[in-house]
Amino acid sequence: MERDIPTYSLLLLIVFVMIPFTIAYIYQLGLKKEIIWSTIRGTLQLFLIGLILTYLFDLPPLVGIPIMLSVMILVATFHARKKGKELPYIFITILVGLIGVEIIVLSMWLGFGMISFTPEEVIPMSGMVIGNSMVAMGLALERLKSEFEQNRGKLLAALSLGATPKHAAHMSIKKTLNAALIPNIDQLKTIGLVQLPGMMTGLILGGVAPIIAIKYQLVISISIFSSVSLSAIFISMVMYRFFFNKQMQLLNLQDIKKNG
Repeated sequence: MERDIPTYSLLLLIVFVMIPFTIAYIYQLGLKKEIIWSTIRGTLQLFLIGLILTYLFDLPPLVGIPIMLSVMILVATFHARKKGKELPYIFITILVGLIGVEIIVLSMWLGFGMISFTPEEVIPMSGMVIGNSMVAMGLALERLKSEFEQNRGKLLAALSLGATPKHAAHMSIKKTLNAALIPNIDQLKTIGLVQLPGMMTGLILGGVAPIIAIKYQLVISISIFSSVSLSAIFISMVMYRFFFNKQMQLLNLQDIKKNG
């Protein structure tokens, strides 16, 4: 028998929302509207996706799964591109990266029999991979822009001494990848000790044996770690090239935007 949460209990969650809202009001953080809007938007989105998934789960897998994955990837691409809107071909680069990561991960899952090709398994797990890959790309883009801006003097010095753009940008790319990967590395280190991850918790609450829940959580955790790594590396290695022109001269974001 499935356990349900009473509707009135959900309404009482407003108490938890009021805590950060009150803090934002007291300290004048300027986040009051953001807190309220994000709470309302998130709630509506979750109920909407619940209705959509109910419909998609009734469709044949070869129809429902591609539709939902396409929507997820497109939305993730539009969101992540905001972090690098000054860079050329940013939309298509992120789109190709997310599609590539999803194909690789999904192929591994299905090829090794970790999951079955059903909407109930593919869509939720793919959503976690796509979402984390989107965040990793966004972090990498922000850090990459910051590194090239802050270390402009060092980059110019390296180029003047005969370094190629690849060698001159090596340290900036290294720091970018560290910033993008460290959160997932720390999360993987403490998994099961500091927190019980979402998938494992959900499966246990749904009545699945803890050992089986752990197996599924291990699959998704390692998959997310790999997809985040691939996403950050891909976007960094493609986008750093646009900070240099054909004459191997360093460009700033304004120049890149004009040329793009």
